[in-house]
Amino acid sequence: MNGVPSTSGRRPAVALALLAVLVGAAMPALVACRDEKVEPIRIRIATGSPTAVYHAFGESLATILNRELPGVQASVVVTAASAENVHLVATGSAELGFTQADVLSGAPNAHPGVVAVARVYDDLLHLVTTAGSPVRTLADLRGRRVSVGAPGSGTGITAGRLLDVAGLDGGVVQRERLGLDDSVAALREGRLDAFFFSGGLPVRAIEQLAGATGIRLVDLGEWTEPLRRSHREVYVSRDIPSSAYGADPVTTVANPNYLVVGADVPEALVREVTRLLMERREELAAAHPAAGRMSARSAIATVPLPLHPGAAAWYRENKP
Repeated sequence: MNGVPSTSGRRPAVALALLAVLVGAAMPALVACRDEKVEPIRIRIATGSPTAVYHAFGESLATILNRELPGVQASVVVTAASAENVHLVATGSAELGFTQADVLSGAPNAHPGVVAVARVYDDLLHLVTTAGSPVRTLADLRGRRVSVGAPGSGTGITAGRLLDVAGLDGGVVQRERLGLDDSVAALREGRLDAFFFSGGLPVRAIEQLAGATGIRLVDLGEWTEPLRRSHREVYVSRDIPSSAYGADPVTTVANPNYLVVGADVPEALVREVTRLLMERREELAAAHPAAGRMSARSAIATVPLPLHPGAAAWYRENKP
């Protein structure tokens, strides 16, 4: 990043600059007091289930921020995921959070207090059932017990829209509102016939279920265009290969997800978060492969949210 070398010898200076912004102190006074105890800069990252991608990504990002930005104290918050994460960031209960694009309204100023750091990767909608299940198509969910995701989750938004578009609204499907881990347990125990979950590949809990009992993924590729016509054009078709879970490959509905930030988080801090998000992609990918799909070129596509000025400054100077 221009003007902010990433070498370890300059990290204290970077931390002092960030602290000066946050506490409103002049740099000379801060330098004079650098040996005194200063309250850490708190960065709470709203994620999702501990066995899903947001959490793995968030844990790795928190580790990087804590290591490379002295004076920063980053931690993850377990949530129901996207919709709750946007609420937490909007209300100042978290500084950063992950969300699917379809959770965000396309209306201008619909999410006051929330802006974007980056588009990070695509979430793929999984419709999971057991290997021997009679559920082979979306229509086969009629009259069956299906988890559509926890309240406050992006899965709930996407799955609900899909069922409505497919004419499986009302009481046609027995909808349960369970999170990922509870959905996996309920399917394994026969209390569900199928469940939806939206996440980057691979989702660890689904991977574990596939290894333990065997699963079938239902192909949803034919529903991408109906969703695009009925809702915003964020949806695309993506493949889930057999290598992901050892099940037959399918095509499904996907939509981008973003790392979002509070609009009032200081520019210098968001600039550093953006730099580390881009420069430490290999480390983030080691925590989860989905993180390795980020690029500075795709990261700036965050419609309907504007980029935070700190993120925009980094991308501008590094010309994605």
